[in-house]
Amino acid sequence: MSKITLEDIRQAGVVGAGGAGFPTHVKLSAKVDTVVLNAAECEPLLHKDKELLRHETEVVVAGLAAAMELVGAQRAIIGIKEKYQEVMERLRSRLSGRMELAPLRDCYPAGDEMILVYDVLGRVVPPGGLPLHVGAVVINVETAFNIARSDREPVTEKYLTVGGAVRQPVTVRVPVGVTVGQCVEAAGGATVPNPWYFLGGVMMGRLENDPHCLVDKTLGGIIVLDQDHPMVRRRRQDWAQITRIGRSACDQCSFCTELCPRWLLGHPIEPHRAMRSLGFNLVGQANVQGTVFCCECNLCSLYSCPEDLDPKNVCAENKRRLLKEGQRWPNPPFVPERAGLHLANRKAPMARLMHKLGLGEFPNDGPLQRELLTTRRVGILLKQHVGAPCVPVVAPGQRVRKGQLVGRLPEQNGKPALGAPVHASIDGRITAVAETVVWIEAE
Repeated sequence: MSKITLEDIRQAGVVGAGGAGFPTHVKLSAKVDTVVLNAAECEPLLHKDKELLRHETEVVVAGLAAAMELVGAQRAIIGIKEKYQEVMERLRSRLSGRMELAPLRDCYPAGDEMILVYDVLGRVVPPGGLPLHVGAVVINVETAFNIARSDREPVTEKYLTVGGAVRQPVTVRVPVGVTVGQCVEAAGGATVPNPWYFLGGVMMGRLENDPHCLVDKTLGGIIVLDQDHPMVRRRRQDWAQITRIGRSACDQCSFCTELCPRWLLGHPIEPHRAMRSLGFNLVGQANVQGTVFCCECNLCSLYSCPEDLDPKNVCAENKRRLLKEGQRWPNPPFVPERAGLHLANRKAPMARLMHKLGLGEFPNDGPLQRELLTTRRVGILLKQHVGAPCVPVVAPGQRVRKGQLVGRLPEQNGKPALGAPVHASIDGRITAVAETVVWIEAE
């Protein structure tokens, strides 16, 4: 295999495949001592990272090695749940001397990169900081897979788990730009009459009821639930309902704070104080400003609160308002010792979390279906990443081949803006170029 470069990764459009979609070539331009491979995959019912490690072990390890080379890391650590013994044994026989495994408990949110860095390195990332600030870079399993292939082909395919209320939970391999409904059909279809879709997972994903939503590079899973499922009803509450119920029912027990992963790391995020602000319209430092450090993991709302209130959305709303107003908290208080005192004993066991979420009735499995899903039409979103949306470089009527560039980054100050290019995921003809999506149909 030839040596992979940052330019290879940039041109291939590689982004974080399990979350916000931060451009990987930018992340790997740093210099750190350790690369952490995030194989924790702690969202309930998702399995695509574990399945990729099982079936594409050599490719993922090659991508991890390439990342190490680019950032100058002396070692790599793979954080993976200890229950996956078979996958761990397969990995051990293929790792180099500078790579090691870090078994993790089956808890949520083990995959949060701040928690993961502490669990495998014992380093606490400061408030508002990044793993880079403590000498680490964290990449997702599928991101490593895409890095390994970046010198040969761009990112045109996506692996994701389809689970919940479907006939056959499965991890599928699909062209970028297929619809959520097509992925659900690949799992045998929904088993409920009025399905809703959690895109990315029940805890941190977004809720949709449109099966025509498009799959992008960052989507890790689709959980199907009925419209009357408690999690769907919770997510469909509007802001007026959240504030009215929270203002009247919060008794300031502080469980939301005591189990908050970022508070346990020593960050100044206290969800119970944000809830207190609902009743008093407080905007002071102690009550609201700490909410800018909320990671929106939803543990406070969906697990910790005995009243089933929604501290997460209160924190998120305050965070958005503060960011819009340009309010910052310079030199926020930081108590890193708190992690050593409490974090190990206050994690949410996955079995208990799934019971609380009402997911225990569904098979917790998602075997990989390795054949690529076939489709005659895709919609390539022009923004599938952190940064600026791409500018289309194709026109209606034009023929394209799989892997051909269809959207490039705009220029800012004579340089490409932050982001990643997008490519055709099937052979076909451009049928439409809209403001946010390029449509391709097979001929």
